[in-house]
Amino acid sequence: MIENQDIRPAQVIGPLGEPLTLDDLPSPNTKRWVMRRKAEVVAAVNGGLLTIDEVLERYNLTLEEFASWQRAMDRSGMKGLRVTRIQKYREEYERKLRY
Repeated sequence: MIENQDIRPAQVIGPLGEPLTLDDLPSPNTKRWVMRRKAEVVAAVNGGLLTIDEVLERYNLTLEEFASWQRAMDRSGMKGLRVTRIQKYREEYERKLRY
């Protein structure tokens, strides 16, 4: 992540390898968070397009919710962001940590 938030990129690489700008991000009124939208927001923060504080305010998310998206992306990629798969991937990750 960029340390000096005064300098921001105009675009970052999105989760599917495409350029991602502020205009490409999900609407602040988004109610249905599919894995692609979550991944775009995570990519925007990781690339320095938005700060975590801006994301929390813009999308009315809690820090814990956003952090869970980041962890899921780090552990399992976009597929880890599927709501129906969160428990499965969490169990697999915890099993790997034990061995």
